[in-house]
Amino acid sequence: MKNTLVLYFSAFLMIPSVSFASDFQFFEPLNPPRPAQVMVHRGAANQAPENTRPALQRCIEDGFEWAEVDVRLTKDGQHVLAHDARLERISNGAGLVKDHALEELLALDAGSWFAKRYAKTPLLSFKQCLVFSKGKLNLYLDCKEVNPERLVQEILDAGMEHQVVVFDHLENLARVRKAGQGKVAIMAKWHPKYGLTTWIETVQPDAVEIDAGEITPAIAQAFHEKKIRVQTKNLGEWDAPKFWDQALAAKADWMQTDLPEEIIAHDLHRRIPKWPVRISLHRGANRYAPENTLPAFAKAIRLGVDFVEFDVRTTSDGKYYLLHDSSFDGKTDGHGAIASTPSSVVKSISAGVKFGHQFAGLGLPTMEEFLASVEGKIDIYFDAKAIPPEALAEALARHNMAERTVVYQDVDYLLKLKSIDPRIRALPPLGNAKQLDEIAAKLKPYGVDASWEILSKALIDRCHAHGILVFSDALGLNENIADYQEAIGWGIDVIQTDHPMRVMRAIELWAAKK
Repeated sequence: MKNTLVLYFSAFLMIPSVSFASDFQFFEPLNPPRPAQVMVHRGAANQAPENTRPALQRCIEDGFEWAEVDVRLTKDGQHVLAHDARLERISNGAGLVKDHALEELLALDAGSWFAKRYAKTPLLSFKQCLVFSKGKLNLYLDCKEVNPERLVQEILDAGMEHQVVVFDHLENLARVRKAGQGKVAIMAKWHPKYGLTTWIETVQPDAVEIDAGEITPAIAQAFHEKKIRVQTKNLGEWDAPKFWDQALAAKADWMQTDLPEEIIAHDLHRRIPKWPVRISLHRGANRYAPENTLPAFAKAIRLGVDFVEFDVRTTSDGKYYLLHDSSFDGKTDGHGAIASTPSSVVKSISAGVKFGHQFAGLGLPTMEEFLASVEGKIDIYFDAKAIPPEALAEALARHNMAERTVVYQDVDYLLKLKSIDPRIRALPPLGNAKQLDEIAAKLKPYGVDASWEILSKALIDRCHAHGILVFSDALGLNENIADYQEAIGWGIDVIQTDHPMRVMRAIELWAAKK
C-alpha cells in the first residue's frame, strides 16, 4: 500500500528525480524561538475540552508554539474540528460527524462532558480555528477526513499558510501540494523501513512525523540536510523523559505531546542548570490539576520547581485537610464551612470534579497524605490557615520536613513556632516596606513574602542586607513575563505563581540575554 501511494504521489505531481530541499518558513509565535517546540495534542486537552477554543486558548496562554487539531468534513461539505468519527464521546450529540451539517454541529454542547465550567462550549469550525489562531498559535492539521482543495483554499483565504502544516495520507498530501502550489506545508509519516533518499525525493515533504521510539540523530540530520522539519510523536509510552531526551538529542524541531509543560521544564533544566530565581507553585501546579490536591503537587515535582505552596485547615473533629477557602463552596462539590464539618463528610467531597472529568473521584488530601507524598522531594511553603503551631511542628518533624519548610503566618504565630522548633523557616507577610526593620529585629525570619506592589530593587537590597530572602506572589495582574523579568533583574529570590510556563519563559529570556 505504501509503495502504491508513493507512486501515486509521484505521478500526481509529475515530480522529476532531482535533489530536493524544502526550507519552508513557518511563523514563530515566540521570539527568540526555542530550539525544540511543542505541538500540543488536540490543544490543551488535559485542561479543557479537546479541539475547542478553550483548549487552544490554554496553549496560547502558556506560550506553546503549536496545537495539533483534528479536521473532519460535515454533511454540507464544511470542515469542523473533531477527533472521533462519532459525536457521543466529545459532545451531547449522537451519530457520525459527517452525517450532520456544520450549523447542527456548532449548536452542540462540547464542554459539559469535560466539566461543568465548560458547559455549552461549542465545537469549533475550521474557519473559526484559523481566525482564532492567526498570529498567535501554529496548527498541525491532522486530517481525519477532508476535502484537500477546500482545505487549502480556506488556509489561503485566512492568510494562515505560514502557520499550518497539513498531515494526511500521501494521496491527499499530493492534492494539497497541487492545490496550494507549494504555499501550504505538508507533513508525512515516516518510518525507517521507508528508506530516505528515494522517499524524500518522491514525497518532497516540508516536514516529517517520526515515532519518538524511532528517532536518532543520524535520521534527523538526514532530513535537516534537506531542510525538512522533524516532528517526533511523543504520545503514550513515548511521552516520558527517556524519549524526550532522545528527541532533544536528535535536535527534533517539534515534539507532539500531551505533556507540553513537562517537556518545556525538562528541556529548560537541561539547557539552563542554574536558574536566576526559584519558583513556588501556588496551591501546587493548579493550572494542570485541581488546587491543593496530590496530582497538583506531583505535577509540580515533575516540573522541577523549588517549592509548592499549600493551605491547611481544621475540621470540626480536629483533622487537618488541605483547602484554601474556609468553605467547600467553589472549587469542590461540597458545601459549608470546613470548620463545622466532620472528617467523615470531608472524605466524601470531590476536589476535582469541577476541574475536569478525569479528577471526578479525587478527594481533598489530609495533611498527613500530603506530607507523605512530598517528603524528601521538594521544599514546601506552608500557609498555616487554621492549624495550631504545635500540631504543625509535630507533623513536620514526623516527616523529616522541618528544614525543608517555610511557614507563612503573622509574626506572633511564627515566634511561637520558632520557640517550638527553630529549624522551621519563618516567612511573614510584608505589605509595607516600613515594616521591614521591625520584622527583622523581632523575628529574624528566613524570608518575607512581600506584596508585589511594593517590590523594587531597593527593597530587595534592604532585605538581603538583613539576611532575609524575598518571596513574592505574582498573581493576577502581575502574572506576565515582563514583570517576572524585572523582578529577576532586581534579584528576587522566589516567585510564587499560578503560571509556571511564563516564569520559565522569563528565565529563558534572561539566559538569552546573558
